[in-house]
Amino acid sequence: MKRLILTAAVLGLTAGAGISQTVRLGTEGAYPPYNFINDSGEVDGFERELGDEICARAELDCTWVTNDWDSIIPNLVSGNYDTIMAGMSITPEREEVIAFTQNYIPPVPSAYVGLTPDVDVETGVVAAQTGTIQAGHVAETGATLLEYATPDETLAAVRNGEADAVLADKDFLAPFVNESGGELVWVGEDVVLGNGIGVGLRQSDAELRDKLDGVISSMKEDGSLNDMIKKWFGEDAQTYE
Repeated sequence: MKRLILTAAVLGLTAGAGISQTVRLGTEGAYPPYNFINDSGEVDGFERELGDEICARAELDCTWVTNDWDSIIPNLVSGNYDTIMAGMSITPEREEVIAFTQNYIPPVPSAYVGLTPDVDVETGVVAAQTGTIQAGHVAETGATLLEYATPDETLAAVRNGEADAVLADKDFLAPFVNESGGELVWVGEDVVLGNGIGVGLRQSDAELRDKLDGVISSMKEDGSLNDMIKKWFGEDAQTYE
Protein backbone atom coordinates (compact mmCIF):
# COMPACT_ATOMS: atom_id res chain seq x y z
CA MET A 1 0.00 0.00 0.00
CA LYS A 2 1.36 3.16 -0.13
CA ARG A 3 3.00 4.29 2.99
CA LEU A 4 6.18 5.94 4.24
CA ILE A 5 6.52 6.66 7.94
CA LEU A 6 9.87 7.91 9.14
CA THR A 7 10.23 9.42 12.59
CA ALA A 8 13.68 10.15 13.93
CA ALA A 9 12.56 9.28 17.44
CA VAL A 10 12.01 5.63 16.61
CA LEU A 11 15.59 5.11 15.59
CA GLY A 12 16.72 4.98 19.19
CA LEU A 13 14.01 2.57 20.34
CA THR A 14 14.66 -1.15 20.63
CA ALA A 15 12.78 -4.20 21.80
CA GLY A 16 13.68 -7.71 22.89
CA ALA A 17 14.53 -10.38 20.36
CA GLY A 18 12.91 -13.76 20.02
CA ILE A 19 9.36 -14.96 19.44
CA SER A 20 6.98 -14.10 22.26
CA GLN A 21 4.39 -16.64 23.41
CA THR A 22 1.58 -14.59 21.88
CA VAL A 23 2.37 -12.70 18.68
CA ARG A 24 0.49 -9.40 18.49
CA LEU A 25 -0.40 -8.39 14.94
CA GLY A 26 -0.71 -4.62 14.51
CA THR A 27 -2.99 -3.12 11.86
CA GLU A 28 -4.83 0.11 11.12
CA GLY A 29 -8.36 -1.20 10.60
CA ALA A 30 -9.20 1.58 8.14
CA TYR A 31 -7.92 0.50 4.72
CA PRO A 32 -10.36 -1.89 3.01
CA PRO A 33 -10.05 -4.42 1.56
CA TYR A 34 -6.62 -4.84 3.21
CA ASN A 35 -7.94 -4.26 6.73
CA PHE A 36 -11.07 -2.76 8.28
CA ILE A 37 -13.35 -3.04 11.29
CA ASN A 38 -16.50 -5.03 10.54
CA ASP A 39 -20.00 -4.60 11.95
CA SER A 40 -19.08 -6.79 14.91
CA GLY A 41 -16.23 -4.47 15.83
CA GLU A 42 -13.55 -6.97 14.79
CA VAL A 43 -10.56 -6.64 12.47
CA ASP A 44 -11.51 -8.01 9.07
CA GLY A 45 -10.24 -8.05 5.50
CA PHE A 46 -7.52 -9.62 3.41
CA GLU A 47 -4.80 -9.12 6.00
CA ARG A 48 -6.95 -10.53 8.81
CA GLU A 49 -7.54 -13.72 6.83
CA LEU A 50 -3.90 -13.91 5.73
CA GLY A 51 -2.53 -13.18 9.20
CA ASP A 52 -4.73 -15.83 10.81
CA GLU A 53 -3.63 -18.39 8.21
CA ILE A 54 0.05 -17.53 8.67
CA CYS A 55 -0.30 -17.94 12.44
CA ALA A 56 -2.09 -21.27 12.06
CA ARG A 57 0.56 -22.68 9.73
CA ALA A 58 3.39 -21.35 11.90
CA GLU A 59 1.67 -22.72 15.04
CA LEU A 60 1.68 -19.30 16.66
CA ASP A 61 -0.84 -17.95 19.12
CA CYS A 62 -1.77 -14.56 17.64
CA THR A 63 -3.95 -11.63 18.58
CA TRP A 64 -4.86 -8.45 16.67
CA VAL A 65 -4.16 -4.89 17.79
CA THR A 66 -5.32 -1.70 16.04
CA ASN A 67 -3.27 1.49 15.91
CA ASP A 68 -3.50 4.82 14.09
CA TRP A 69 -1.42 4.88 10.93
CA ASP A 70 0.74 7.87 11.82
CA SER A 71 2.25 6.10 14.86
CA ILE A 72 2.16 2.50 13.66
CA ILE A 73 5.93 2.12 13.20
CA PRO A 74 6.96 3.84 16.46
CA ASN A 75 4.57 1.65 18.43
CA LEU A 76 5.96 -1.48 16.79
CA VAL A 77 9.52 -0.49 17.64
CA SER A 78 8.59 0.39 21.23
CA GLY A 79 7.04 -3.05 21.75
CA ASN A 80 3.30 -2.38 21.78
CA TYR A 81 2.84 -5.20 19.24
CA ASP A 82 5.11 -7.54 17.30
CA THR A 83 4.25 -7.12 13.62
CA ILE A 84 2.60 -4.70 11.23
CA MET A 85 0.11 -6.03 8.67
CA ALA A 86 -1.48 -2.83 7.43
CA GLY A 87 -1.01 -2.48 3.69
CA MET A 88 2.53 -1.26 4.32
CA SER A 89 4.79 -1.09 1.28
CA ILE A 90 8.39 -2.19 1.59
CA THR A 91 10.73 0.77 0.98
CA PRO A 92 14.44 1.36 1.62
CA GLU A 93 13.57 4.22 3.98
CA ARG A 94 11.40 2.00 6.17
CA GLU A 95 14.02 -0.73 6.12
CA GLU A 96 16.35 1.66 7.92
CA VAL A 97 13.95 1.49 10.89
CA ILE A 98 12.22 -1.90 10.77
CA ALA A 99 12.59 -5.27 9.03
CA PHE A 100 10.20 -6.83 6.53
CA THR A 101 9.31 -10.29 5.38
CA GLN A 102 9.14 -10.94 1.66
CA ASN A 103 6.10 -9.30 0.11
CA TYR A 104 2.67 -10.95 0.31
CA ILE A 105 1.24 -8.51 -2.25
CA PRO A 106 3.40 -7.80 -5.32
CA PRO A 107 4.05 -4.19 -6.35
CA VAL A 108 0.73 -2.80 -7.55
CA PRO A 109 -0.19 0.55 -9.10
CA SER A 110 -1.14 3.70 -7.27
CA ALA A 111 -3.72 5.82 -9.06
CA TYR A 112 -5.25 9.28 -9.10
CA VAL A 113 -8.98 9.86 -8.67
CA GLY A 114 -10.84 13.14 -9.12
CA LEU A 115 -14.24 14.53 -10.05
CA THR A 116 -13.27 15.27 -13.68
CA PRO A 117 -10.81 13.48 -15.97
CA ASP A 118 -9.04 16.69 -17.04
CA VAL A 119 -7.29 17.34 -13.70
CA ASP A 120 -3.57 18.11 -14.10
CA VAL A 121 -2.03 15.99 -11.34
CA GLU A 122 1.39 17.56 -11.92
CA THR A 123 0.27 21.10 -11.06
CA GLY A 124 -3.01 20.72 -9.18
CA VAL A 125 -3.84 20.08 -5.52
CA VAL A 126 -3.49 16.39 -4.66
CA ALA A 127 -4.57 14.70 -1.42
CA ALA A 128 -2.76 11.73 0.11
CA GLN A 129 -2.63 10.03 3.48
CA THR A 130 0.08 11.31 5.79
CA GLY A 131 3.23 9.20 5.89
CA THR A 132 2.49 7.19 2.76
CA ILE A 133 4.61 6.54 -0.29
CA GLN A 134 1.91 8.32 -2.28
CA ALA A 135 2.39 11.48 -0.21
CA GLY A 136 6.12 11.23 -0.82
CA HIS A 137 5.54 10.89 -4.55
CA VAL A 138 3.22 13.90 -4.74
CA ALA A 139 5.75 15.99 -2.80
CA GLU A 140 8.33 15.27 -5.52
CA THR A 141 6.05 16.50 -8.32
CA GLY A 142 4.92 20.03 -9.10
CA ALA A 143 1.55 19.44 -7.41
CA THR A 144 0.45 20.93 -4.10
CA LEU A 145 0.25 18.16 -1.50
CA LEU A 146 -2.56 18.07 1.07
CA GLU A 147 -2.02 15.38 3.73
CA TYR A 148 -4.76 13.79 5.81
CA ALA A 149 -4.67 11.36 8.72
CA THR A 150 -6.97 8.74 7.17
CA PRO A 151 -7.69 7.50 3.64
CA ASP A 152 -11.37 8.36 3.99
CA GLU A 153 -10.42 12.00 4.58
CA THR A 154 -8.45 12.10 1.32
CA LEU A 155 -11.54 11.06 -0.65
CA ALA A 156 -13.68 13.54 1.26
CA ALA A 157 -11.23 16.30 0.29
CA VAL A 158 -11.86 15.55 -3.38
CA ARG A 159 -15.62 15.38 -2.97
CA ASN A 160 -15.82 18.70 -1.10
CA GLY A 161 -13.45 20.53 -3.45
CA GLU A 162 -10.45 20.90 -1.14
CA ALA A 163 -8.33 18.80 -3.51
CA ASP A 164 -8.40 18.22 -7.26
CA ALA A 165 -7.44 14.57 -6.94
CA VAL A 166 -6.34 11.90 -4.48
CA LEU A 167 -3.42 9.51 -4.95
CA ALA A 168 -3.67 6.11 -3.24
CA ASP A 169 -3.38 2.39 -3.92
CA LYS A 170 -5.54 1.62 -6.94
CA ASP A 171 -7.04 -1.46 -5.31
CA PHE A 172 -8.18 0.71 -2.38
CA LEU A 173 -9.70 3.36 -4.65
CA ALA A 174 -11.37 1.02 -7.16
CA PRO A 175 -14.48 0.14 -5.07
CA PHE A 176 -15.15 3.83 -4.37
CA VAL A 177 -14.88 4.70 -8.08
CA ASN A 178 -17.06 1.75 -9.10
CA GLU A 179 -19.75 2.59 -6.53
CA SER A 180 -19.76 6.37 -7.08
CA GLY A 181 -22.11 6.34 -10.03
CA GLY A 182 -19.67 8.36 -12.11
CA GLU A 183 -19.00 11.00 -9.46
CA LEU A 184 -15.39 9.81 -9.07
CA VAL A 185 -13.23 9.12 -12.13
CA TRP A 186 -9.70 7.94 -12.80
CA VAL A 187 -7.28 10.75 -13.61
CA GLY A 188 -3.87 10.71 -15.30
CA GLU A 189 -1.54 7.72 -15.40
CA ASP A 190 -1.00 5.00 -12.80
CA VAL A 191 2.33 4.93 -10.96
CA VAL A 192 4.05 1.95 -9.33
CA LEU A 193 5.68 2.75 -5.99
CA GLY A 194 7.49 0.57 -3.45
CA ASN A 195 8.48 -3.10 -3.50
CA GLY A 196 5.19 -4.72 -2.63
CA ILE A 197 3.55 -5.14 0.76
CA GLY A 198 5.10 -7.22 3.53
CA VAL A 199 4.91 -7.89 7.25
CA GLY A 200 6.84 -5.30 9.25
CA LEU A 201 8.82 -6.42 12.30
CA ARG A 202 11.41 -5.10 14.71
CA GLN A 203 14.91 -5.56 13.34
CA SER A 204 15.78 -7.64 16.41
CA ASP A 205 13.09 -10.25 15.69
CA ALA A 206 14.96 -12.28 13.07
CA GLU A 207 13.58 -15.60 14.31
CA LEU A 208 9.98 -14.47 13.93
CA ARG A 209 10.71 -12.93 10.53
CA ASP A 210 12.20 -16.20 9.28
CA LYS A 211 9.20 -18.18 10.54
CA LEU A 212 6.71 -15.86 8.81
CA ASP A 213 8.82 -15.81 5.65
CA GLY A 214 8.71 -19.59 5.49
CA VAL A 215 4.92 -19.63 5.67
CA ILE A 216 4.52 -16.89 3.04
CA SER A 217 6.81 -18.87 0.73
CA SER A 218 4.72 -22.02 1.23
CA MET A 219 1.51 -20.13 0.48
CA LYS A 220 2.99 -18.78 -2.74
CA GLU A 221 4.10 -22.27 -3.73
CA ASP A 222 0.77 -24.00 -3.06
CA GLY A 223 -1.33 -21.25 -4.66
CA SER A 224 -3.31 -20.41 -1.54
CA LEU A 225 -1.94 -16.86 -1.40
CA ASN A 226 -3.06 -16.20 -4.98
CA ASP A 227 -6.52 -17.58 -4.14
CA MET A 228 -6.77 -15.24 -1.17
CA ILE A 229 -5.66 -12.22 -3.23
CA LYS A 230 -8.32 -12.96 -5.87
CA LYS A 231 -10.99 -13.41 -3.19
CA TRP A 232 -10.39 -9.94 -1.75
CA PHE A 233 -9.18 -7.96 -4.79
CA GLY A 234 -10.93 -9.67 -7.70
CA GLU A 235 -10.03 -12.17 -10.39
CA ASP A 236 -7.99 -9.58 -12.30
CA ALA A 237 -5.74 -8.74 -9.33
CA GLN A 238 -2.01 -9.09 -9.75
CA THR A 239 -0.83 -12.42 -8.32
CA TYR A 240 2.32 -14.53 -8.09
CA GLU A 241 3.43 -16.77 -10.93
